[in-house]
Amino acid sequence: MEITEASRRRIVVVLVLSALITVSYMLLWVFARDVVASETRPGYVEFENSFPLADTWLLVCLLGAMFSLLARRPSALFWLLAGGGAGVYLLCIDSLYDIENGIWWLPGGAGVLELGINLTTLVVSVGLLRWAWRRRSTLSAS
Repeated sequence: MEITEASRRRIVVVLVLSALITVSYMLLWVFARDVVASETRPGYVEFENSFPLADTWLLVCLLGAMFSLLARRPSALFWLLAGGGAGVYLLCIDSLYDIENGIWWLPGGAGVLELGINLTTLVVSVGLLRWAWRRRSTLSAS
């Protein structure tokens, strides 16, 4: 499947927005936790504190995909698949915790924010994987 300039631009925009959201969430967690925290229990805080390294890997993948797509490098396929896979993995860990601890159903909107983050992660991650896999021959030949 060919990669049109419009398609390439759309994916780059998704990658940039995803990177900005990831960095924003990480900064809010460190400097304004009450804005993004769904819970205040010690177990929840410990759980969320375990994400920065994995989130940083996701960020590296998003930026690697963006730069390699813009430069039309074959490594774009790797970075897109690695980023999509990292997003799915983080989604699975986060969603299971949320389901087991009733986070999505908390009053006051905190759970809805968490559910929104999870659904967005699902759509973006699967979307990146699907887009890259369908264009793997073209990407690897870049």
